[in-house]
This record gives sequence, structure tokens and C-alpha cells, in this order.
Amino acid sequence: MNKPIRILSLNMDILAEIDNYESMFFNRSWYDVGTIELRINRHIKYANTLLKDNLILIGTDLNKVFIIKHREIELDESGKVTENWLIKGYSLKSIIAQRITIPPANNAYDIKTGTAETVMKYYVYQNLVNPINSKRKIPHLLIETDQQRGIQLSYSTRFKNLAEDMNILSLSSKLGWDVTLDLKNKKWIFDVMEGRNLTVGQSVNPPVIFSPQFESLKSLHYTESELNYKNLAIVAGQGEGVDRRIIEVGDYTSTKRHEVFIDARDIAEVDENQQLISQEKITEALVDRGKQQLKEFMQEEYLEGQVLTNSPFEYQKDYDLGDFITIQNSDWNISMDAQITDIKEIYETTGFSIEATFGNNRPTLIQKIKQEFNQISGEVRK
Repeated sequence: MNKPIRILSLNMDILAEIDNYESMFFNRSWYDVGTIELRINRHIKYANTLLKDNLILIGTDLNKVFIIKHREIELDESGKVTENWLIKGYSLKSIIAQRITIPPANNAYDIKTGTAETVMKYYVYQNLVNPINSKRKIPHLLIETDQQRGIQLSYSTRFKNLAEDMNILSLSSKLGWDVTLDLKNKKWIFDVMEGRNLTVGQSVNPPVIFSPQFESLKSLHYTESELNYKNLAIVAGQGEGVDRRIIEVGDYTSTKRHEVFIDARDIAEVDENQQLISQEKITEALVDRGKQQLKEFMQEEYLEGQVLTNSPFEYQKDYDLGDFITIQNSDWNISMDAQITDIKEIYETTGFSIEATFGNNRPTLIQKIKQEFNQISGEVRK
């Protein structure tokens, strides 16, 4: 049986409830923005509510909300039976991707120091909740109370896509981020989340082990790769030629050393009052930038698998997106702890299934292009 979905307007008025669609799958992402794809016959009741910019709420899960961004349909010789809408959209957190980071007046960059959670919530506040330009404000978006979780860091940004900044900060800290619904008050809530440690090496929580031998995995795809691997960052700050500020982040030598250039010219050397920032603070900011960027290149192992729905572990109770679990396959001599970074829920006529990504996902072609672009020396770029 299909999981019911509710269709809402952008004002969060409930327009319809549908459970007789052809198929649906959606992806929940810890670091990035999730997606949804829905197929439904055009003649099904309430199919006409699946309009661009309406919201799809999965059941009553207020953290599984998607904005419709794409519709297409075609007619073939079978007629009405196959006259199906293909609906695509992004998770509600994609509203963060609708903003770029605009520095405060008279400042070249927007700089923030604090815990990862504090920094992430600061940029959302500055660019969506209380921006200087009121046209950028989303009135029904609120930010949950800052609990100051995550590592201490210094971050600066200037005219970057805010969702990409969230991704970098999330990768660095292992904290997730999301926008959920508050239906009662008709608000959207931005928050940062922390995954549970469910690995076999800890004794606080009941451990979760995904393994074919424990009948908790139906399939497992394992890749060990250094095709995209970098472990030492040469970070370049402000200045030109021989006067440019250069530091190294990492301590590898010989054949174990894989270098990447990070253009960090945007790291400010004066504060908002136009006072010089200390050499120590500038170096600290450059080191933080190097560590943040290296997170995009450090993943050497990729694990993807289909979780058994009748396994000993119950989804969203024993484990969920963002939790750290243990993966084991004794036949392959593999045992590793990894975070659940993506979960794909699939609803079809044949039943319900779950696919999960453990650790960072494999970089897409677009991500690889961006990574290559970021390695350009930047000697003449401003």
C-alpha cells in the first residue's frame, strides 16, 4: 500500500490527500538538498493539485516536505491508462539555495566565527530571516534556538550560493541541516541536527550493524578509490605574486602526498571596522578553509546499499539519517563505521524499499567540475 501524501499550498493550507499514485521515490540528504519524483495518472482525483510551487508532505512526517518544481506529461496509443504526470521537486530546505550570501554594507566579506551550528544559523538569519534588503526576507521562516553544537571554526563568504556554504560547513562538522514544517503555526523552521553514535565501539546506545550476515542488508556496493583523493591543501590568501600569503594544511610526504590548491583570497585581513586582523587570526582562518575544502576530497571509500525492510533494525527508530552506524561484510573483510548521509525511500506497486549511502556520496560530474575549478590558482582573479 502506498504511503499517503498531502498536497499543500505555499501558505501551508492542505489542498488534498493522495495515496493512489503509480510510484514515488524521494531522497533525504544530511549535507545536501533532497529530491522527489512522483508518477500519477492525470485522471486520479486531486492530481490537478500537483502544481508548481505547491508542497508535498509525506504522510505526517514534517521533516519530509518537498516543493514541486517540474511537471511533464505525454500521451501514447494506450490512452488514459498511461496518461501519467511526472512530478519532480526538491526538499523544502532547497529554499536556502534561493539565496546568495551578501556581505553587510561597507564589508567585502561576511565573516563569522563560532561553532558550526552558530555559523550556519547566522548566515540563514542574515540572508533569509532578517536581511538588510527586506525583499530577500521569507516572513514565515524561523530559526530554531542555537545550541552551539559542532566544531569551532571561522568562515567567510561573499556572493556564494548559501546552500553550497551549508554543504561545506555540514561536511566539516558532520552536522546536518534541514527546513521542516510547523503546520499549527504555519511556519517553516530551519535547524541544525546532530546524528547519534550507534557504532559497535560505543556503549551508550544500542549498536546498529548493517551486514548481509546479520540479515540487515539486501545488497551492498563498495568502492575504494583515490581517483578524487587529496590530503594536503596549499591555501593562498590575499596578496599578489611573491607577496601572496600561502600556508599548507596537512603533513604528508613523498608518494603519500596529494596536493590541491585552494584559492582563499576572500579571507579578509581587516574587520568590519576596517581594523587590521592579527596574523594569528588570518592564519587560523586560512587553516580552517583548507580543512573545510579538503573534506570534499578526503573520501576514499563509498558504501551504498539496499536495507532490508524486515531487518532487525527499524528505520527512524533504531537508525535514521545522520546516525553513525557500523557496516560489516566478513566475506569482503570489510568493517567500518560510517554516517548515514543519504536515504532513498521507494514506494512502488511491488512494495516499499530503502536505499542508503554510508559516508560521503560519490562526487557527481558537476561536483568534480566545481572541484577542478576551485583548484585554479586564482593569481589574477579578484
